[in-house]
Amino acid sequence: MIIYEKVLIEPVLSEKANGLREEGKYVFKVDPSATKIQIKEAVRKLFNVHPISCTVMVVGGKPKRLRNRSGYTSTWKKAIVRLPKDEKISLFEGV
Repeated sequence: MIIYEKVLIEPVLSEKANGLREEGKYVFKVDPSATKIQIKEAVRKLFNVHPISCTVMVVGGKPKRLRNRSGYTSTWKKAIVRLPKDEKISLFEGV
């Protein structure tokens, strides 16, 4: 059984994600083990919309330094969900 609240971790709010939103594409940080079908179903159930497609990518960690120690930030999985032109997710619209 899939718990849809655990598939979508948080929305990604960046300048690039805001530009994609104008095209009807919404960006989410998702669970690393989630599949495209699970992500589309989670968006459908949680936001009452009908996703057309889902693109998934793994964002690699960036190198960081803190004093004398060097390391990397964590890798994470990102999903871009495309909706029909007449549908919107109110969470992103600030309603």
